[in-house]
Amino acid sequence: MPKLIQKNKIVNFDYQIIEKYECGISLMGWEVKSIRAQNVNLKGSFASFKNGELFLSNMHISLYMAVKGDELRARKLLMHKNQLKRIELKQKQQGYTLVPLSIYWNERSKIKIELVLAKGKNKADKRQSEKEKEIDKKIKLYIK
Repeated sequence: MPKLIQKNKIVNFDYQIIEKYECGISLMGWEVKSIRAQNVNLKGSFASFKNGELFLSNMHISLYMAVKGDELRARKLLMHKNQLKRIELKQKQQGYTLVPLSIYWNERSKIKIELVLAKGKNKADKRQSEKEKEIDKKIKLYIK
């Protein structure tokens, strides 16, 4: 059972999720310790391709103790090459965005990122999703 570290709550509001992927992440030692202490923020982070490799940008990991390092550096995401090619092709053809949904520990004590291929919502779509949530809440309230 994966143990959730941090979830990006804004993704479901701002984007329509198309597909989900699980990928590893290349981290330094101090970053792992800081993530273990849950000092990570996914808000505003995104993934992009550089030379056929996938990098996660703007993920803030707080400095651990007195370590010197870059809190917002681009971190390499680890996936199979065929998956990367398929995702890059979809992103270029259909204009989708790659956004991290959550960061968690898997069963083998590895830090994983749940990456989402998503399409941005406009204001009308956001309002519609808010109305649907309110209706669902009212229905659940009356059922109990």
